Amino acid sequence: MQNTKSPPDVIFSIPADLPIPSDDGACEHLKNMRIPNISLWSTDDQEINLFSLPGWNVIFCYPMTGRPGVSIPEGWVQIPGAAGCTPQACSYRDNHAELKRNGVGVYGISTQTSEAQKEASNRLGLPYPLLSDADHSFSTALKLPLLEVDGLRLIKRLTLILKDGVVKKCFYPVFPPDKNVVEVIAWLSENQA
Repeated sequence: MQNTKSPPDVIFSIPADLPIPSDDGACEHLKNMRIPNISLWSTDDQEINLFSLPGWNVIFCYPMTGRPGVSIPEGWVQIPGAAGCTPQACSYRDNHAELKRNGVGVYGISTQTSEAQKEASNRLGLPYPLLSDADHSFSTALKLPLLEVDGLRLIKRLTLILKDGVVKKCFYPVFPPDKNVVEVIAWLSENQA
């Protein structure tokens, strides 16, 4: 497969013709599941163990963020649920203050390396950490749905809301990616006590 350069409009906006992913049932087992006792390296150079996080936390899992000038897999935008990672990360950035004010932690997880995630975090000015599941320990333990593109095994887009390390809500599939934070805030306002 050939790679194509990632134009800025693909990175920062949601394409009008983005295909809508369908619910294949791959996340039905997650509700009320306890997060595994696994530590992941974060963009702020700490090991974060989601198992031990107290209170409410939002974990949004995404395939990979694009980088200006770096090739993306051919046909990326046509893969249901693939494109939109950067707009999703930015929407959590833009709503982070409200989530934090309500005592909700935010974490993004992908199978990208910590170095790639640090670049994205710095470039996008993210106020929350991204966690690297490059060894697939987290996604394997939770049996998260994956997609394979150009030899890469990437987590399909989904969002978990945790209370004391237990999954209380799973959004899957997530579409459109940049509106997921609105759904999360609405769910939390109805269920957070």
